[in-house]
Formats: sequence, structure tokens, C-alpha cells
Amino acid sequence: MKETGKMNKKILAFTSVFSGILLSLAWTSWCSGLVLLIAIIPLLFVEGYFYRHREKFKSKVFFLYLSLSFIIWNVLSIFWIYNATIAGAIIAILLNTSLFSLVLWLFHITHRRLGHKLGYFSLVIYWIAFEHFYLNAEISFPWLNLGNGLAKDILFIQWYEYTGTLGGTLWIIIINILLFRIITNYLEGKVLREQITLILFAAGFIFIPMVVSTILFYSYEESKDPYEIVIIQPNIDPYNDKFGGLSNYKQLSIILNLADSLVDEETDYVIAPETSVNDYIWESTISQNSSIKRIKGYVEKYPGIKFVIGITSFKRYERGEKLSSTVRKLSDADMYYDVYNTGMQIDSSGNIQLYHKSKLVVGVEKMPYPHLFKFLENIIVDLGGTTGGYGTQKDRTTLDEPGAKAKAATLICYESIYGEYVTRYIHKGANIIFVITNDGWWGNTSGYKQHLTYSSLRAIETRRSVARSANTGVSCFINQRGEILQPTEWWVTDVIRSSLNLNRKITFYVEHGDYLGRVSDFFTIILLAYTLVNFLTSGKIIKKS
Repeated sequence: MKETGKMNKKILAFTSVFSGILLSLAWTSWCSGLVLLIAIIPLLFVEGYFYRHREKFKSKVFFLYLSLSFIIWNVLSIFWIYNATIAGAIIAILLNTSLFSLVLWLFHITHRRLGHKLGYFSLVIYWIAFEHFYLNAEISFPWLNLGNGLAKDILFIQWYEYTGTLGGTLWIIIINILLFRIITNYLEGKVLREQITLILFAAGFIFIPMVVSTILFYSYEESKDPYEIVIIQPNIDPYNDKFGGLSNYKQLSIILNLADSLVDEETDYVIAPETSVNDYIWESTISQNSSIKRIKGYVEKYPGIKFVIGITSFKRYERGEKLSSTVRKLSDADMYYDVYNTGMQIDSSGNIQLYHKSKLVVGVEKMPYPHLFKFLENIIVDLGGTTGGYGTQKDRTTLDEPGAKAKAATLICYESIYGEYVTRYIHKGANIIFVITNDGWWGNTSGYKQHLTYSSLRAIETRRSVARSANTGVSCFINQRGEILQPTEWWVTDVIRSSLNLNRKITFYVEHGDYLGRVSDFFTIILLAYTLVNFLTSGKIIKKS
């Protein structure tokens, strides 16, 4: 039966939708991320159709089918943002859809101009270069980077300690291309025995990394350097109680009472969530704040502990001091100040250490390109953000134990999704990771579950134990193989205790960071330039591969 144009459109649309659904499955709590190894294949069939009919269809038609696929992926995977802000969810979904579509559209253009070999090579490097860019751009939301989709499959991704999540993206894309070529060759009449070399290569590319990872998983042994840690999950409603419905005194009482149930003389650390204390804490007079005095009093009861907790802190600028780009001014006084989402450590030495969250959520915590987007200030306020944005600090710093044996990288919420960013704490000596977060904004959705699994990625990449304290969501311990231990339940007040080992060894990924991204950036520039030159000099699309 001859296929009609109308039927082609239906098949192409269905295939694009199918790819979007497959991609989204990796971000559910019940499906293995290994589904990504075939998720792009349907989209490659759509692209192959437009490649074969490149003299009939303009490339922008393919862009429409890409958008269909990627908007489904985004809607099904990050819909939960709407719990915090409907406008933010719409913006994130549309932005992600546009950017992912642009990446594959550029691949299609290169494929049309330069043929199969350079075309499929461009798909690999364009996608990785895009993810690398998205990890480092001013407007950054790399939640759906492909390598993140394997976060639940820690048995098979232990090699992330060498590649980071961009290695997972590389693995996923190459396998999709290899399987697509095998299927395409078969449909074109090439029997499987004629493809034995390609099939064996694809099988090796799939299974060798999985076998190596399994060996790494079961053979990995942590150096014994245990620290006793108590994690608090106070479960305070972020919408109705945390920022006004419940007094600061009562909120801190909940945390201290939970700590009392498990803390003893053997305890090394007590960890409480992000923004646990919102008591107008000015950093210059922090020791005089009533909430800080209460925490110091608690530490004096157990002199061996270090109390790590999230606070909102304020810094006042003295006259003549250089102002930051996030500075705010009191409306009724000639005073400038910054506001920080801060991780604080108090120990029995009387020393108070602060770390300021520096990877901020666009819109809610920071205004990107503030001079360019100043006109959006009123909209940002309506989304629950601030006109000045939160302040940041230039370098990553650790919260150190007196005597400097334990050095904690204290990641505040959003910071835990950035692999290379976390390695900068390790370069400063961090031998354990704390994640303090408030995942209650997103409701009982897949959002807080996705965020949890990303902490496993950081554990594998750096081979650092992780203690994760969430206001609600999941608080837990994570060992250096990425295994989640003693996870708490959603919307339950809880406190847990366990021992985690310090580790001072440096992984290949910590040493070299996102080198796959930098290599891909280089080749992307070359290939895009070559594609442009081909267009300008010939003006013709390639007739054959």
C-alpha cells in the first residue's frame, strides 16, 4: 500500500511522541534509566525520513517534530515545578524544549550538508557541548542532562568516577546511533549476519561498561575513617509554616528536640536542612543572635559535635566598601546589604563558619544578566523571588572540623546537581559531602525523588560519602558507591543516625572535571564552521553519503 503524505505526518508525529515518552521514563521513580539506551531511536527515524527527503522538505519542518518530542519529555519529567510557580514551570519547559530542539536541528543541518559519518558524529558532540554549556551558563537548568537519567542505576555507572555524567550522555547517544544503524540496515534488506561486526561492536559498547561498573561496585572498599552523624528532617511546611506561619523559636525547638533523641557523646555531626533559621541574622553580629545562642548552647552540652545548619544571613556593607551586583538598599536609610542562603557550622571552639550558596535558582534566587533583565524585576517578585537576588561567594569553601581533619563540602539544594562544580570543593580538601535542602516546594511528586538520586551521582564521581538533610522529601546517608541508606519518608518528621567514612583520594573526574564537554566544545566549533563553509561555498545539500 502506498504511503500518503497525510499518513506520513501521523506516523512521524506518533514516532516523535513515542521518543518523548521513552525519554521521560528515565525520570520516573519506577523505570530504569537504561531505557535511554533506546529512547532516541524513534527520533532518529524521524530525522532519517527528513534526511532522505531533504530536497523536498526544509529543515525547519523537522524542528517542529523535535519540539513535539521534547515538550512531552519536559512536561512529563519536570511538571512538578508548577507547585512552586506555574510561570516558572512554563518558562523552564519551553526553554528546555527550544534548546534541545535547536541541538538536534543543528545535527540535522550538519547531516544534510556533510553526510552520515560527520552527521552522526555531530549529534554526539553537539549534544555533549550543549549539556556542558547548560551546566555553566548564566541561565542554567541542566536537570534533564541525559547522564542524570541513569542516577537510579548506580550498579552500572560506577565509571562516572572517570567521566562524570557527560560520560553517561556519550554512552547513551552512541548506543542509540549504533542500534539505529543496525535496525535501519536490517529494514533496508541487510541481514543480521552481514552486520555481525557492527552488532558485536554495539554489544561490546553496551555491556563492557556495565560489566566493568559491576566489578567496580562490588570490589570498591571504603577506607575506614568513620564519623557519627545525626540528620534532622523537621518536616516544616514551606508554604504555610516555614516563612511566617510558625515562629523561628518553635522551628528551631523542633530541630533541637529531634537532635536530642539521637545525639550522644559519640556524635561528630548534627546536620539540619537549608534555611532552617530565618531570624534576621547579620553576619557581623552573628554571635549575638538569639537563635545562634541557642545552637551554641546545645553544642556546649555535647562538646564533640559540629552543628551544621542552613540559615538566611545578611551582610551589611560599610561606607566605601565595594558593592556586589546583588546588593540591596534599605528604602528608608543609606544602607546597603546582601542576603545569603547560607550553610553554617558551629562547634565547641566558638568558631562559626559560613558558606554562601552560589549556584542559585534562576528567577527565584537570582536575576540572570541583571543589567539586561532589570525590567523583569516586578515579575520576579510575583514568582516568589527577589529584586536584588541572593548574594554568592566567588570560591568554594569547606566547613572544617577544629584541627582540620574533616572538611565538609556543604551543598545547598540546587548546587548538588552540578558535577564539576562540586569537584571544586574537593580541590579545597573536602573529604565528605553534606547536602542540605528544602524539597517541600515541589509537593509529593517525582521532583524530590529525582533530586535525591543526583546526590548518588556526586558520591560516585567524587567517591565521597554524603549526608543529606531535607526539610522534607528524603533525608538519608549515601555511601561512596552511591547507595542510598536509611531514606526517610515524604512528609514525615524524622531523625536518623549512621556512620560515614571520610575519603581523601582524588578521582580522575575530580582531577579533570568535564573534559568531555571541553573536547566537544572544540569539535562543535569546527563542525559548525565546516557546515557553514559548505553552505556558503556550494549552496547544495549532499546527494549521497
